[in-house]
Amino acid sequence: MSSGGQAMAAPKLAPPPRLSLPIVVGIIIVLGVAAAWAWPPFARWPSEWAIPFRAWVTEGFVWFSAAAKPVTRILSWLLSWPLWFSEALLFRGFPALSLPPLPWVAIVGGVAILGHWAGGRGLAIFCGLAAFYLAIFGLWQDSMQTLSIVLVTVPLAAALGLALGLWATRNTRVERILNSVFDVMQATPHMAYLGPVVILFGFGQVPAMLATFAFALPPMARCTILGLRTVPPDILEAGRMAGCTPRQLLWKVEIPAAEKTLMLGLNQVVMQTLAMVVIASLVGASGLGQKLLFSLQQLQIGKAVEQGVAITLIAIVLDRLTQAYMAKVPSHTDPKNGFTARHPHISLFVLLLAASVAAAGFSHGFAVLPKEMTLSYGGPINNAVRWISKELFPYIKPARDALTIWLMLPLRNFYLWLPWPVMLGVLAAIGYHLSGWRLALLPVCLFGFMMLAGFWEPLMLTIYLVTGATILCVIIGIPIGIWAAHSPRVAHVTKGVCDTLQTFPSFIYLIPVIMLFQTSDVSNVIAMLAYATVPAIRYTYLGLLRVPSATLDAAVASGATPWQRLRKVELPIAFPEILLGFNQTIMMALAMVAITALIGSRDLGQEIYKALPGADTGRGLLAGLGIAFIGITADRLIGAWAMQRKRQLGMA
Repeated sequence: MSSGGQAMAAPKLAPPPRLSLPIVVGIIIVLGVAAAWAWPPFARWPSEWAIPFRAWVTEGFVWFSAAAKPVTRILSWLLSWPLWFSEALLFRGFPALSLPPLPWVAIVGGVAILGHWAGGRGLAIFCGLAAFYLAIFGLWQDSMQTLSIVLVTVPLAAALGLALGLWATRNTRVERILNSVFDVMQATPHMAYLGPVVILFGFGQVPAMLATFAFALPPMARCTILGLRTVPPDILEAGRMAGCTPRQLLWKVEIPAAEKTLMLGLNQVVMQTLAMVVIASLVGASGLGQKLLFSLQQLQIGKAVEQGVAITLIAIVLDRLTQAYMAKVPSHTDPKNGFTARHPHISLFVLLLAASVAAAGFSHGFAVLPKEMTLSYGGPINNAVRWISKELFPYIKPARDALTIWLMLPLRNFYLWLPWPVMLGVLAAIGYHLSGWRLALLPVCLFGFMMLAGFWEPLMLTIYLVTGATILCVIIGIPIGIWAAHSPRVAHVTKGVCDTLQTFPSFIYLIPVIMLFQTSDVSNVIAMLAYATVPAIRYTYLGLLRVPSATLDAAVASGATPWQRLRKVELPIAFPEILLGFNQTIMMALAMVAITALIGSRDLGQEIYKALPGADTGRGLLAGLGIAFIGITADRLIGAWAMQRKRQLGMA
């Protein structure tokens, strides 16, 4: 006690030093490997200890299917009518009324007219030639079957997505729930949607349409939420001051102000629908997807190329039409003018339709192009494939084998050897280092569930394939993105190539892979590579473009060489954006996992594919959730890393 009667303050102890992440990871690896050596279940969770979630899910769906059969039958019946009408209009006709379908000439011309209305002469020519391709190469009926599902599914998915998005913007709790549901839905591969639909609705066109609808719904809802959340406050205030009711404010102010974002959502719905329609051929959807799948299974590469080009052209036409409409400047005409002057494109189509129907009455060739008038280039492609197999494969094989020996096999053996406590512990340590306990527990819970369900080995094989593809995507994509950011000419070419690659349905990438690499793990990775490199290129390019010019000028003034400027200034600042591209690359590689199962694998995608014939919903759904869990874990970890880097750079 001092003379003033006050006790002396105890010395404040410094907090214990926090172990760095590499040290923590090293400790986890040592302890995990030692535990696996001491007790085998720490190396591989025994299959007899697996919890039968798979059987429970399958039995639950069977029970629910029986209980909900009256509802599913009514829903199928209701949806069959618009689908029947669309098919009758495009290719079946109306036999009860003795009415034929629309003549192919009218549809080709109508697509060209629609292209002119949306984007001018160039788009009209492209759309017309693309539609003519479907007819001249004998793919008309199959194309119309595919298009009929798209024409019915897109309005339904867009309408429900818009409604859910509106609901979410009015209720924060609903928005949180929907965002969590959409995260899982968008991370789940296409094929995983098919199992539950088969149990509930069986096989056929309507089940395929419902699976397509479920897959295409989230983008519209999310774009609706984004569009309405980003309406400028001054526009909303002006609407309120003008005396708008809440309903008027929504329909006359908010939705028009968010039109660009909503149209982007519609564009995504169209593309997702077309991608899913092809995959839905596995549950009985007729059309181009069914024919393409058959051609791939029979290794009829020439026919597969013809059908793949048709699917790609449909996708590009729909993409270009929606994009052109987004950029279209509204035109105003004098209401005193006649209908023809005010609506020239509609008038021209009506005239074309009348002329083509009249011509079809005299010659059936105007209604349906005769088979003897169609063309095919499948034969030369088959000859080319045989030539490639004979002449080029001896040169391709060493590269494939080297990639297998030096990258794929070491990765596969590593992931299959890795004890599960090490995998879960390392992911938890990384999550805790980046964002705390909540992120640390996420991979433990998700991957731990897959282990308890008996899916650990397929999970590791999936991670192995995605890791191999991601490594190659980064090695290729980042340098191309850097090159494009420093060369406008390269950027122009690169953006065109990326736009085209992203328009292709994922099935298409299997064709050149089978031609060049046959079937192997390397083939799966190369297919993922072609599909998933685009985000690595785009985000690297955008990240470097967004580096402040003042920062670059300061680096130049300090005497930095171009290489020093890139390595010490541009790449560090662009790193958070590059990480987002890395994240999207993983997501797109995961999306291809179920597709590449068609050419052979032992991963979760193969589990989904094997579950379809026997309607083993539990197997397919849990495998799909496993792929989604990988995507969610990667998304959260990489997102947290990007945010940490932004804070370190003072950007957040």
